[in-house]
Amino acid sequence: MFQAPNVFQRAPLPSATRESEPRHRGPKAAAAAPPTTTEQKPPAAVPAKRRDAYFDNVKYLAIVLVAMAHAWEPVMEGSRTTRALYMVAYTFHMPAFIIVSGYFSRSFDMSAAKVKRLVTGVAVPYVVFETAYSLFKRYAGDSPDHPVSLIDPWYLTWFLVALFIWRITTPLWRTLRHPLPVALVIAMLASLSPTIGDDLDLQRVLQFLPFFVLGLQLRPEHFDLVRRREVRMLAPALFAAAVVFAYWAAPRMRLGWFYRSNSAQEMGAPWWSGPVMTLLMFGCATLLTAGFLSWAPRRRTWFSVLGAGTICGYLLHGFLVKGAEYAGLFDACAWLSTPPGLVLVSLVAAGAVTLMCTPPVRRLLRPVTEPELEWAFRRGSATAGR
Repeated sequence: MFQAPNVFQRAPLPSATRESEPRHRGPKAAAAAPPTTTEQKPPAAVPAKRRDAYFDNVKYLAIVLVAMAHAWEPVMEGSRTTRALYMVAYTFHMPAFIIVSGYFSRSFDMSAAKVKRLVTGVAVPYVVFETAYSLFKRYAGDSPDHPVSLIDPWYLTWFLVALFIWRITTPLWRTLRHPLPVALVIAMLASLSPTIGDDLDLQRVLQFLPFFVLGLQLRPEHFDLVRRREVRMLAPALFAAAVVFAYWAAPRMRLGWFYRSNSAQEMGAPWWSGPVMTLLMFGCATLLTAGFLSWAPRRRTWFSVLGAGTICGYLLHGFLVKGAEYAGLFDACAWLSTPPGLVLVSLVAAGAVTLMCTPPVRRLLRPVTEPELEWAFRRGSATAGR
């Protein structure tokens, strides 16, 4: 998910004249020419694909929003403005991540090489960090009875489970004639099904599914469309309207609608509100994501290199937020709920997640987030699907 190849790069066209073909020469030149040999030159190295700076910028900016929103949770009570900003961020920051993940999952075809990458890049980090977060809560959070379970994701590890399920079902969605309406129907049905339970966080898997399927349907020209000047001019007004509406809705709307981890009945709402809110939230998230994508820089910036390490920032920043909460920092420093305190919390969260996305941290975590595990796969599985 977090490593986006450059899908726009094409291989260079071959030269019109092949060097191996001899030019027409006269008889004297042909006679004087030395005999040719069949010496073979070593094959030229294949140039590595360059990453697309635009998508790296999108991923970095999205992970900063994720970290800031998580840091706002312990200090936003009593601040209507912070709650409104939190609602706006939660409307689109994960949908944006999921849409981009779907876009880069279009070529997934259950070949041996791609299944191997899915296991090493998604399943293994989930097992490691789900265990780590559970132990962290058990000992640092003074919850000795907290279970270490791989079936019930805790905190932010749900996304890895969801990504694994979504990506492994990609061939199905690529086969259907109208996959997005089908995914929306599934999400609506999930929102009114309280018996789904917590196993693998299936409520979130199913309710966020339409965004992944939407990403599968996108093409490069769709991203060119949202980056047009007209869209960029409308985006600030769109976000301003969203903040105003969120400020009005902050004391009236349940935050559970943004988490998508429960059915309507579990939140004390009538059953019919589940499908209605699913459609409304999907529309709002899609619009805000389009506005967000329109303002992401296209060119390479100082933070483009951090886009390759967003999985590290995502998986690590939770320890910082939960650690501060377990240490009683937010209770001891009540002033963090004031406007200056909220600004400080935001800056610390943004700075911390930025450091967590840097190349040194990525290299340090590579045995966990990008393990080779050649011993676990059959010989040649890395190239079997090419």
